Parts: sequence; C-alpha cells; structure tokens
Amino acid sequence: MIAQPTPRPHGKAQGRLLVVDDQRNMRVTTAMLLRQEGYEVAEAGAADEALRLLERETFDLVLTDLRMEPIDGMELLRRVLESSPSTQVIVMTAYGTIESAVEAMRLGAADYVNKPFKESELLVRIEKALEKTLLIRQLGTLTGELRERYGVDKIVGQSAPVREMVARIVRVAQTDSTVLITGESGTGKELVARAVHAASARAGGTFVAVNCAALTSSLLESELFGHAKGAFTGALRARRGLYEEADGGTIFLDEIGETDTGFQAKLLRALQEGEIRRVGESSAVRVDVRVVAATNQDLRGAIAEKRFREDLFYRLNVVPIRVPPLRERKADIPLLAAHFLARFNQRNGSRKELSSGALARLESHDFPGNVRELENLIEQAAALSISDRIAADDIGVEPARAPSAPAAAPSPGAATRLRDVVDEAERAAILAAMARHPGDLGAVARELGVSPTTLWRKSRRLGIESA
Repeated sequence: MIAQPTPRPHGKAQGRLLVVDDQRNMRVTTAMLLRQEGYEVAEAGAADEALRLLERETFDLVLTDLRMEPIDGMELLRRVLESSPSTQVIVMTAYGTIESAVEAMRLGAADYVNKPFKESELLVRIEKALEKTLLIRQLGTLTGELRERYGVDKIVGQSAPVREMVARIVRVAQTDSTVLITGESGTGKELVARAVHAASARAGGTFVAVNCAALTSSLLESELFGHAKGAFTGALRARRGLYEEADGGTIFLDEIGETDTGFQAKLLRALQEGEIRRVGESSAVRVDVRVVAATNQDLRGAIAEKRFREDLFYRLNVVPIRVPPLRERKADIPLLAAHFLARFNQRNGSRKELSSGALARLESHDFPGNVRELENLIEQAAALSISDRIAADDIGVEPARAPSAPAAAPSPGAATRLRDVVDEAERAAILAAMARHPGDLGAVARELGVSPTTLWRKSRRLGIESA
C-alpha cells in the first residue's frame, strides 16, 4: 500500500495517465490519488489490457508494475517505447530489486519507484516525466534554440515520421542504451547517430564514425581495437584503436551488416564486457563507449542466412530507430529543398530560388536515393540553371506521367538481359570515373552522385577490385 500521504495543493497537474497493476487495491488507490491531483487517469489490470488501451488512446505517461503475468512490465515498457516514443513510462516494483529498475531505465524508462512509496515522491517523479513528454513533443515541431540544444537542429522536417523519429532520438539520448539505426541508403543515418550523441550526457566526449563496409575484417579489427607492435607485417609501433579514441563518448558503426561473423564475435565481446583486446595483446583494456550502429540491410534476414550473429543483433537492437525514406515523408520535400538551396546560395554568393513548377516536379518524384538524391538534384539544378529562378526543366528527373494500362510482365530472360545491360553500364561509368580520378575514390563518388559506401558496394558486386 501507499505510505501516509503528504498534504498537497490540488489542481495544478495536467496530463493523461495510465496505471497498470495486477493488484487491484494498489491500482485503484494509486489512480484515486492521481485523480485527486488533477490528472486524467485510466486503469489496466494487465499488460495486454494496457496495450489495447494504448492502441485506441494517447497517454502522456504510463505507470506500470514490473511483476505481472503473462506479460511483465519490462515487455510493456518495450512495446510502449516502440508504439509511442513521446509517452513516458515509470516502473513500480515492490521487490526492491534495483537491478530490474536499472534495466528498465537502460531500456528507456523515465524513472522508477519502489513500493511502498510516498505520495510526494511519486508525484514529483510524475511531474518530471511529464515535463519530458512536453519537451519531446515540442521538439517535433519547434525550430531554433531548442532543437539546437538537443542536437537535432540539422534534421530538417516537420512530417509525422520525422517528429516521431526526433522524439525517439531525444528520449534514447537520455539513456546509455545501445542504438541500432535502420534505413535505406541516403536517408541520413549518420546524422541521426550524431544527434543521439549530441543530445546525450556524452556530448562533451568524442564522436567516432567507422564505415565497416570500407575495410576488410582484419583491418577493421585493427582500426577499431588497435594493435600491438609487431602484431602483423607493417605494425611498426603499438596503436590505439578507434574504440579507445571514443572512450567517454560515442562510436558509430556504419554498415554493420557488411561485417563477417568473426569480427561480429569480437564486437559482441566488447559490448558484453565493456573491454577490448588490441590485436597481438592478451590483456584487456576497459573502455567506456556508447555504441550506435547502422545498416540498410535486413539483419533478421541475414541472421536466417547465417551472415549475422543473432546474439549480436539483440545486443545492438536495444533501442531501434528507423529513418524513414523520403517517399514516406514527401511533406518535407519543400523544407529540404529550401535548406539545400540556401546552403548552395551561401557557398556561391547566389540568389537562386525554386519555381512552383520545379517544386512540383520534385514532389512528384519517388527519390530512390532519398535525401542524398534530393540534395544532389538541388545542387545540380542550381548550378546549371540560366536564371536565378529554377524552372521545372532544370530539375534532372523525368516528369510524372499519367497512369496507363499495365504492360505485360517481361520474360525471365528479358529481365536478365536488362539487368546485365544496366550492370555493364554502371561498370563502365565507374571505371571511366576512376580513370579521370586515379586513386581518389571520394572524387569518383562525388562525380557519380553516390556515397563512398554505395560506390564500394556497387564496385564489389560488379567485380571492380580496385575500389
């Protein structure tokens, strides 16, 4: 039961709360207390009942017991975080198990209270959590100092998918949980990783980005964990790895799905033990690093194909963040286009602007290359347009066509021939660009309008070994 209440003025509180507890007396008493404080309160006697309520209604905060069956409070916490990132969760436990409370906080709970709790303690924790709810929802719509303070000022967009993503970034940043960012190429996964770091308590530490796809497994291990002198040919001196360079900060492992299972085993140990071993050394080094990983692959599919370790996936996927493709957030195209055009004008001292026709042309495009493709299109159009007003014809995409009767599906042989023609054209373009920029793959990628990672992946698939 709740300890002896402390007198408190009523009517100040606002917010919709959901109290979840399978002990009826505790649930009813807690809900009654919160209603007296001015909160709108719903009750659920089990986690599945709470989940049904959450599907139909929006709550600012969920107050849940941990020990429930068949779905416990920890699983309820995970599902709330996935379905409604701006909703705060406070967990209650009558067992005094600090380990469970710490685990809940690590997964993203706003706070915890031990039963029996004082009225004043519970109300203070609820008020603090509701302040965070308000902040997260504001971050989805505000610009300026507030967005800059939390490191999300560079994420351009006001669409619902972006607001939800920003809310999740701010929320997970307050914890030290491992994050897995998923999304197609060109969506801005590294930008999200940097925002997680900037909004966290580690913001004063180092942010280290590693492109796992650009290195072989042995080189990646040496780069990440360091090596001892003489560990391999060419190791003329001992070297700290990037993992140690990020001590006290965040390490971003991009394209984690491109690594092999041997390296994955070593990374798993580093995550589990909080320590690494330099190549060629037997002693371990303790390292305090937050890991944020990213991939454009289906890791669950890779697990089924034995290309990715299931245990590592669950270590990385503590808090998932999905970056939506641009076709799912077309409402953000005008904002993004204006942002990229303003940046072009600032760099070049120009005064270019988009015509309504140019904007309509952009909004009709599906952007398979996502935000990166949009950025390239804007820069291309601004650079090549004759006047300061960019016309529709300056936008380098085909105009949308009216739907027509569906064509007959090509035969398997025709599809194969078409794929071969496309592959050969891509191979020729890459080789020609390499000939113009010998040894400078960054310049090759810029000329082709792709990222270095995409260039590396395409080159490997097409058998261009020098990339």
